[in-house]
Amino acid sequence: MDNEKFIEKCKELVREYAKEHLDKSDEIPEFNVYVVWSCKTLQNSKALLSTDLKDGMYYECTMNGDKKELYFDAYKKFENRCIKF
Repeated sequence: MDNEKFIEKCKELVREYAKEHLDKSDEIPEFNVYVVWSCKTLQNSKALLSTDLKDGMYYECTMNGDKKELYFDAYKKFENRCIKF
């Protein structure tokens, strides 16, 4: 899978996951999925993604080119602290 197809697939997975986890009693809002960071090294790729929903979620997609597998992780940001040193 080339990098462009990988990014398209990651955005599709994030969109599906976000829709599945929205409150079922609400209408599904329009939202954007965007890539925060991505990297391709040899046959492997990784991308960090998010949406403009106010849910605090971010997502990580990793493609193992040797095994032809794509791993999807979903994370929730609970806190952001500034630690001075």
